[in-house]
Amino acid sequence: MRVQALIPAYFAERTVGDLVRALVQAWPRQEGLPPVIVVDDGSRDRTSQAALAAGAYLIRHPENRGKGAALCTGFERALSFGAEAVVSVDADGQHPPDQALKLALHPARVESLVLGVRDLAGAGAPRANQRSNAISNFFLSRFTGKTLLDTQCGLRRYPLGRTLALGAKSTGYAFEAELLLRAVRAGVPIDQVPIRVLYPPDRRTHFDSVRDPARIVARVVSTLLVEGP
Repeated sequence: MRVQALIPAYFAERTVGDLVRALVQAWPRQEGLPPVIVVDDGSRDRTSQAALAAGAYLIRHPENRGKGAALCTGFERALSFGAEAVVSVDADGQHPPDQALKLALHPARVESLVLGVRDLAGAGAPRANQRSNAISNFFLSRFTGKTLLDTQCGLRRYPLGRTLALGAKSTGYAFEAELLLRAVRAGVPIDQVPIRVLYPPDRRTHFDSVRDPARIVARVVSTLLVEGP
């Protein structure tokens, strides 16, 4: 399988360089495929410079457009390189590179959407994050009729052709939930794989544990209302 790592990044100069270097070192070499694509989503710090210096293929949005938009930009560029799938990796250092490689090498079929499943309590995630993920899991599982164990984890392996064909419309954090809803409804195979994550005390995130889960549920409900169950 031809697979690349994809990092959507926003104000990530402190962490993105080390992450890119580790991924570049660990990733299998594939002709014509840069190991790591970074989409700098309108950062005003040195995120782009840090990513380039560490060996990433860089794409930069002039303005902040949201995580979903950054992912889609990366998907389209990876597809143009001839990749079949990408593994999305959060820029904040939450996802160890060996866990990204675990998803890249997972034996699931190339057309499968492979979801990383975190042990949030065991990893010491803030209680607000645990609650928001539980709420999202409950609603997405109810709406899809499938038990989904971690609907907010950013570490995923996306099958490129099928993902882009699903037509998810959200440009922010709700993209991942909307895409998951559309994938289940379209019959895309879903594999859920336990992964290890890190929650260092100084970790910075742009995800709001109250506002963004509400937007996620609203997007899912909107998709159901417009397009039907």
